[in-house]
Amino acid sequence: MLSLRLTSFTHLFSPPSSAVISRRSPAILRRRHHPLPWSLAASFSAQSSAAETQDRVENSKNRVTERVITPRSQDFNAWYLDIIANAELADYGPVRGTMVIRPYGYAIWEAIQEYLNVKFKETGHSNMYFPQFIPYSFIEKEASHVEGFSPELALVTIGGGKELEEKLVVRPTSETIVNHMFTQWIHSYRDLPLMINQWANVTRWEMRTKPFVRTLEFLWQEGHTAHATLEEAEKEAIQMIDIYTRFAYEQAAIPVITGRKSKVETFAGACKTYTIEAMMGDKKALQAGTSHNLGQNFARAFGTQFTDENGLREYVWQTSWAISTRFVGGIIMTHGDDAGLMLPPKIAPIQVVIVPIWKKDDEKEAVLNAASSVKDVLQRSGIKVKLDDSDQRTPGWKFNFWEMKGVPLRIEIGPRDVASGSVVISRRDIPGKQGKVFGISMEPLNLEAYVKDKLDEIQSSLLERAIAFRDSNIVDVSTYDDLKAAISQGKWARGPWSASDEDELTVKEETGATIRCFPFEQPQGVKRCLMTCNPAEEVAIFAKSY
Repeated sequence: MLSLRLTSFTHLFSPPSSAVISRRSPAILRRRHHPLPWSLAASFSAQSSAAETQDRVENSKNRVTERVITPRSQDFNAWYLDIIANAELADYGPVRGTMVIRPYGYAIWEAIQEYLNVKFKETGHSNMYFPQFIPYSFIEKEASHVEGFSPELALVTIGGGKELEEKLVVRPTSETIVNHMFTQWIHSYRDLPLMINQWANVTRWEMRTKPFVRTLEFLWQEGHTAHATLEEAEKEAIQMIDIYTRFAYEQAAIPVITGRKSKVETFAGACKTYTIEAMMGDKKALQAGTSHNLGQNFARAFGTQFTDENGLREYVWQTSWAISTRFVGGIIMTHGDDAGLMLPPKIAPIQVVIVPIWKKDDEKEAVLNAASSVKDVLQRSGIKVKLDDSDQRTPGWKFNFWEMKGVPLRIEIGPRDVASGSVVISRRDIPGKQGKVFGISMEPLNLEAYVKDKLDEIQSSLLERAIAFRDSNIVDVSTYDDLKAAISQGKWARGPWSASDEDELTVKEETGATIRCFPFEQPQGVKRCLMTCNPAEEVAIFAKSY
């Protein structure tokens, strides 16, 4: 038996009552008619008959959904929680602040893992695993580390029915236990660099939680490396934040801003923290990934030394870096709309859904055979495809359901499509008839090329849309009054900064905004600090954040 004694908290969180939809919530069970979001009465391809066209129109008009999504503009938090529930991404666990990641949500995390695992191994890192129970004395060894994490620790004090001689920390991060092991494995310069990664769960006892974004337990990868020189460690920290940046842009279609954290916002125990900051749909910032140059702080605390080429004993230089399931929340809040989730094709668990349509029993076999053939063609070309051939739901219900799940492309096949050897294809990112194309040939080479081209277009379109939204909501400021005005409007403020840590805390107290980062890309020319008017070498980005 394990007994958890929890430190430094006075109450557990409760999910926001105004926004939560539980498993038994009547909100999910209510039925609501959705108006047809577009007109299908325009002239279509000659390959679809007027009768079949009318069938599709009526199908769409009569769409009924059991799933209610709060409009994003009405209540962003409720909208976010509705999508998580209705798209079957996650559910609340029995312990407040925990979540159960459902298969569809976990499949998005697996897509993140698959990309990053390849990049980690290409850059010389190996996967391994460390225990989740850490002696409390390890946490105490690095002063700033214990100070930074103490309020979030979960402690094990009883095991096997007996009081433990030393309380154990349930892993909040692994720098301490990693250093303990590095000290045993590193002896000479020949043992360096040592570069490892682990995929694991961590526990941080958060007071205010939000599924995927901030939970008591979450999944992540954490990389840890040891080097012979500061320059090697710095190069590694920059390399890993670059990998995260490329992932955000190229896979998740999220245009992050990459930069260095301020001293106030630097990871507890690190010399420098690099970050990727993403703008969510409500214009709040999300810290989506970090890479830390730990210097020799943990090495000195744990005595992690090596003998250099001259026979001298030196402390190693270290890094750590991580991305977590919070990135899934970032994808939802960047791309989703009032119809639900909208997934970039490169990380979508299902890239194409096929919906067969028939009315008469004698049409069913031919339609399903054609749909199955299309599925096989796309699967053989490496496309992730789902054939929804269930007959418990109407085609219109399926359209709504898979739109809400964020599937990038939908293929419709009816009897007339079978006769003409064509399909109808709809894009998730373009609502209405503008995103719907009739008469696409079923011929394998043509269909494969068309679908791949459209998936690429959607990937690019989502990134371009997110860049435009981000850039239109960043305001360049030159005074503190300008900064306060920008933050009060819900925007990000970008301006010169060389003020003190105390001034930075003042900004946070008065506006609720923090320095998200000093971007790597800096403007040229002479700058004056927006707070003090003293010379400033860099601009910083301020924003409210999750």
